[in-house]
Amino acid sequence: MTSSTRKRTIARLLVGTAAASAIGVPAFAQDSETLAAASTTQPAIVVTGTRITNPNLEQSSPIQVVGQDEIDYRQATNAEELIGELPGIAPGVNSSVNNGSAGAATLNLRGLGSQRNLVLLDGSRLVASTLGSATDLNIIPVALVERVEVITGGASSVYGADAVSGVANFVLRQDFEGVEAAGTFGLTERGDGERIRMDLTVGAGFDDGRGNAVLSIGYQETDAVLQSNRLVSQNATFGGQAFGSNTTVPTLINGMQLAPDGQSLIPQYNTFNYAPFNYFQTPLERYNMFAMASYEITPGIEVYTRGMFTRAQVDVAAAPSGLFTQGFQLPLNNPFINETIRQQICAIPTIAIDPATCTAAGQATGPNDPNFLAPTVVLDRRLVEQGPRLTENTTNQFQLWAGVRGDLSPTISYDVSATYGESRRASTNFRYGLMSRVQQALFAADTTTCYDPSNGCFPINIFGGGVGTNIDPQAIAFIDQPAGATVETSLAVVNATLNGTFGETGFFTETPIGFAVGVEYRDYTAGQVADVPSATQGEVMGSGAPSPSFRGGYDVIEAFAELIVPIVEDVPGFYSLQAEGGIRVSDYSNTGTSVTWKAGGSWEPFEGFRFRGIYQVSVRSPNIGELFLPTTIGLTNLTVDPCAGQNPVGNATLTAICIAQGAPAAAIGNIPQPSSAQINTSFGGNPALDVEEAESITLGLVATPPQIPGLVLSIDYFDITVTDAVSSPTVPDILTPCFGPNSDGNGSDPSLCASFIRNPFNGSLNGGAETPGILLPLSNLGRFETSGVDLRVNYTLPVSFGSINWDFNGTWWDSFVIQSTPTSGALECVGLFSSACDPIKPEWQFNLRTTVAIDDLVDISLLWRWIDGVEYQFRGAGQGFLPESEAFDEANYFDLTVRSNVSENFDVTLTVENLLDRDPPKTSSFIGSTAFNNGETYPSTYDALGRRYTVTGRIRF
Repeated sequence: MTSSTRKRTIARLLVGTAAASAIGVPAFAQDSETLAAASTTQPAIVVTGTRITNPNLEQSSPIQVVGQDEIDYRQATNAEELIGELPGIAPGVNSSVNNGSAGAATLNLRGLGSQRNLVLLDGSRLVASTLGSATDLNIIPVALVERVEVITGGASSVYGADAVSGVANFVLRQDFEGVEAAGTFGLTERGDGERIRMDLTVGAGFDDGRGNAVLSIGYQETDAVLQSNRLVSQNATFGGQAFGSNTTVPTLINGMQLAPDGQSLIPQYNTFNYAPFNYFQTPLERYNMFAMASYEITPGIEVYTRGMFTRAQVDVAAAPSGLFTQGFQLPLNNPFINETIRQQICAIPTIAIDPATCTAAGQATGPNDPNFLAPTVVLDRRLVEQGPRLTENTTNQFQLWAGVRGDLSPTISYDVSATYGESRRASTNFRYGLMSRVQQALFAADTTTCYDPSNGCFPINIFGGGVGTNIDPQAIAFIDQPAGATVETSLAVVNATLNGTFGETGFFTETPIGFAVGVEYRDYTAGQVADVPSATQGEVMGSGAPSPSFRGGYDVIEAFAELIVPIVEDVPGFYSLQAEGGIRVSDYSNTGTSVTWKAGGSWEPFEGFRFRGIYQVSVRSPNIGELFLPTTIGLTNLTVDPCAGQNPVGNATLTAICIAQGAPAAAIGNIPQPSSAQINTSFGGNPALDVEEAESITLGLVATPPQIPGLVLSIDYFDITVTDAVSSPTVPDILTPCFGPNSDGNGSDPSLCASFIRNPFNGSLNGGAETPGILLPLSNLGRFETSGVDLRVNYTLPVSFGSINWDFNGTWWDSFVIQSTPTSGALECVGLFSSACDPIKPEWQFNLRTTVAIDDLVDISLLWRWIDGVEYQFRGAGQGFLPESEAFDEANYFDLTVRSNVSENFDVTLTVENLLDRDPPKTSSFIGSTAFNNGETYPSTYDALGRRYTVTGRIRF
């Protein structure tokens, strides 16, 4: 069935059944008293995650709830701050990610990747903001969020097949009436990182309560925090010593560096400290608007609509750009080099030009002179004259909803809705420089004239000594041209559900059987439009990878059903016993038909103690980026190249491998180590990808003993296994089988050596378009498995002056296994950090909030966050790192909040985060992946900003 035929078919189907079924915003089944506790006091343990609306029926899937009080205490600027520190949630991309950020904040449930969980708004999907189908949490209207419900055990049969690791549902306040204005200001103790948030919400009922309309507008601004302003991150280090990038100043030519006086080439004597230029907190400016309205036409028929718009700008900074081990044709008559340097260049083994010919080439009058020569050299030169790199990421997102809902009978309800959303993120790079213009500027007739003067070419002098301030501003203006690309995504959903109960009682119980059935159609498109420089491999220097233009899409039709069956209740040993099941059949235009389902139940032997369990099978279809992204050359992490330096000298086997991978024979013994511990990698989508399957098991106990009023306890074991996973091999998966564990060429699978394609000029794994580096293709050969235990304890103790509440939320991570291919080893990552295991998944982690409520006047709340110790995957392997860089001790953070009701209509909240001003653990920049090891620490896991203060004032009337 073609996509257009599918769209017409589903449209006719939904129009024909609109009077009988539908859904847009599902209600949630949960105990009303428990829900009230979650919404108005501390978060409590609730059971939710279903489209069945009977409040007497409880689901078997565990859920974490962030209630209204927790939202107030956190005073979050964006939605990621509300849930990013919950145990069991591995860090995603957020404001602390500088190198590797696209300006979005994402969710990473259970560490299985942002592409394997869903972010919902009132149970409805939001348009993705990235090519990898991730939702940007920056678009959530935080001012209207009443609570956040996080299901972390699989929810595919309820919400869709891509909810492999779970769902985060941001539930908004409904039927708001009145005016609420709030302002937030925050600042670190060092005086930077200023945060401002202002929100205005207006709502009113009309027509005697039959209708309600709400409008909320907001503005948020977060200032940057530079790594130069924190001691932990002021220098890139290796082995405790300052050690930066080989792309430095003065210039390196094939690994030999210009002497400080600029008169000759000598062995390399310095590196470039790139650390101070990066951000610990990326600057953000965001405007958002959200509106919703509903109107009851007649009893049993209500129409509703919603709309949201967000405009956000997130800037990302990096050290100055440069000529990053790229091959350039260098005319030997370049006016900025002397005869000594010229002869040294000619003597490079991979160039090998005799002295007389070299001298004659230096005297050539131009490219048409028979003596003119321009051999290819590998240049490293940090363009400090250009200033730090800057990328502006501007996102414009909107989404509209419309629907009708109501009751067909006292026990059956319907809901029909449609939504459409678009996201457009424009990324513009400034001060990166264009490789083609550098090449043009190297072909200089004299110090002010280029052989090709087009576009205002001005010669570039990269041959001066000193600290590198020799490039004329006119040359900088010529090579420094903005370049960018725009990512566009869209989502269209039509959804219909019929839900209710079969009668008013069950077969043997007072509680009736609950059901929900429905259909859903979704259409996804995504693509990237780039200018010519951004789309050209290696043209935008220092960008890591090009951004080729492409577009793709797919659609899916789904039918789903859920059933909760009370079996017996109110008999000895069976206060309650019920079973549940669900199924969703999906027909994807790209991967065909797949089925997801769940089966589970709960047993309450006596009131207040309920055992629950559920087994779920999820099938995820690959997203647009995984399918259609063109193959490009980017960067990945590698500290030591087996072919570098003297390692292959005297080892015939290793030498042969290096040469077979493209290294010139003359370069053996002089191949440089990876620049900044990064090498080129070739990656891209794979249209042949098929679905991946996940199985999840959750077993748990929920206790609300009547003997201890105010106590709610839950403990749940989870186990999630993803097979046929869309993944690519890790670098060790290919490196070790090729080169062997001792890097001597005696590997177990020499065929994998063909996965390396080296720089043809110097044999390294760095370079431009001529160096694909290591090939890491996507396939369905991966496997992930994670298991552990979640524990939640919430207890409220009434006292004479009010109440004391303790809310404990902890996770024990038993296992997290990554296996990229069937032949690669299974890697256990719990308690480890490395490029393969990032982000950090500590074995133990918990949050404990203690709140003292003094009548209705003041709340004093202390949050204790504890993170277990972790260590480097290759700790003690003799890689040259300091012992303290290879292990982090346990971390304790305390946040103190005071909230005071100054008057009936006005309250103030003051928070001191990181109360004890704990410093983050320090490691080496050359450990782990760049997206998570940012500034010699892991700021997504540990607080790198230090003590900071936030105050919020809110008025309501």
